[in-house]
This record gives sequence, C-alpha cells and structure tokens, in this order.
Amino acid sequence: MRYITVSELSNMIRKNLWKIPHDIDLIVGIPRSGMLPATMIALFLNTRLTDIDSFVEDGGCFSNGLSRGKYVKKDKIKKVLIVDDSIFSGNSLSDAKRKLKAVLSEYEYTFCVPIATTIGAAKVDIFFEIIDEDRVFEWNIFHHLVLSKACVDIDGVLCLDPVEDDDGEKYQLFIQTATPLFLPTCKINTLISCRLEKYRSLTENWLAQNNILFDQLIMLDFPDKATRVEWNKHGSYKGKYYRQRTDCVLFIESSLKQANTIAEISNKPVYCVENNTMIYIPPAISTKKKVLHAIRKIFPHEYLWLRSKYHKMTGLT
Repeated sequence: MRYITVSELSNMIRKNLWKIPHDIDLIVGIPRSGMLPATMIALFLNTRLTDIDSFVEDGGCFSNGLSRGKYVKKDKIKKVLIVDDSIFSGNSLSDAKRKLKAVLSEYEYTFCVPIATTIGAAKVDIFFEIIDEDRVFEWNIFHHLVLSKACVDIDGVLCLDPVEDDDGEKYQLFIQTATPLFLPTCKINTLISCRLEKYRSLTENWLAQNNILFDQLIMLDFPDKATRVEWNKHGSYKGKYYRQRTDCVLFIESSLKQANTIAEISNKPVYCVENNTMIYIPPAISTKKKVLHAIRKIFPHEYLWLRSKYHKMTGLT
C-alpha cells in the first residue's frame, strides 16, 4: 500500500510544473480532493483558481489576495486546466466532463492529475506519476473505504490522549468528554484499544456521539490500570491480533513505538499518526542470501571468483 503525504504531493507538483502550459488562464479544481493540488498549482503558477461548480455556473473565480496582483480579466479566459488529485478508472473525470458540457465550446481544456493508474493515465492530458498499487493519501485516509479493512487505535487517533489516567473518576470524565482528533466518515472494521473492558459502555457512548461506525471493538479484559501497566505488551497485543486478521490490510496507530512493534509482528502496513508515516517491514531475506551477502561484504574478490566459477559450471554468462 502506497501512502502519499501532502508534502510528497507538493514536491511532485513542483518537479512536474514544466508539464503544465504556462499560458493557462484559469485552474479549475474538482472538489473536494482536487482542490488541494489545484490550489498548489495555481499558487506556483500565480494563476486564477476556482472550483468546477462555480466555473460552470458563472465562470466565477476566487479572490486573488492582495499579494497576487491583477490577473487576466474573466472575459479573457480561454485556456483552462481541470485538476483532480488522482485518477483510477476515470469515473470522476467523466462526471466532471458532463458538468462542463454547458460551457464546452467556450474554452480550451487540459485535464491534469498528479497521480494516475496505468489505465487512468490514458484518459487525461497530463499526469505526474503512475501508481498502480493500492494507495491512500494523507488528506483522505480517514475517509477512504480502506477503513472497512482496517484496525484502528482510539486514543491519539480518534481523540486526544488522556492527560491523566487515574483509573477512576477523572479518567471516566475524559472518556465521556474526549476531544475528537480524526473523525472517520467510513465504517471501521475493528477498533482495538488498550482501554480496559470495564470502560466499554462509556467508550461506545462517545463513539456513538461522534458518529463513528465500526464492526467490533476490542478492549483489554484486565481488572485495573496497575495490571495493564505490569503486563506492558500493548504493541505485541495489537500486532498479534492484526496478524491473524487476514481480512485486514491496514493498522492505524497513534504511538510510533507501538506502530513499529505492530508492523514487525504482523508484517503488514501500519500508519502511524505520531509522525505521519506508513511503516512497512521488508520481506525476510532467506538464509542463503544472507550468507552470500556476508561473503560478498567480507571477501569481495573471493566472492567474484566463486560467482564466475558457478556461472561457468551452470552455463550462465
């Protein structure tokens, strides 16, 4: 699974600005995700910006801002760049083209996406990078259908971490009034938390109040906080559960330390909120490859000689 951050998107756009004609009069973003790259491109090129609905309705543009100076007048706009964040099958692009039918003859259009699949790339005029593997973006990870195949932590992800855990009244008040952090708009497969089972009803009430949908909630069945602290296997507990869930392809964790443990145990992707990274554990290297790598590193000349001998014996060149 490929994870793209806003920073990566910005760098991708900067490196590929040369692909965009610099005589474009107007940048039109396809809401909502398309407005992010559209805004970046418009700022880099110092070009007018609007969204597709405003454009179709009256050709209106967003305010320029005092530092951006004057732009070409609305009646002088001829060349328009239509921007979305990515293209997979082309359905969103088809919807955009249907909207543009009313003003199709008035402008010269160029369609652009930073990220495309091999199939999608053939349907746009400009793309920056082809990514065929499963992908999620920083700006949509909590609103992506991948959550239906994800395990998600609660504290530090869906809400802020507790300032104080007295395993009593203060902690109960925290659960009831926890400040939301990232509120997903898609149903989550499994919520897995190191909160204690005795706080299940309070936790479920908070989740319901914040419209967070999920299939199941896994909590620790310990009598008190002291037992949990002594146990101290937070990351491995989550990692083992994630590993056995073959239907889950992503874990979202708040703690970097636990995220690394979860990834190592499960050998599956883990998104860490703490440092905004996707953690991947590379496939294990076979014992034979490890031995050959060690020989090559310690005895480089002997390794080359042995490899040459082996190639001659097997007929390889």
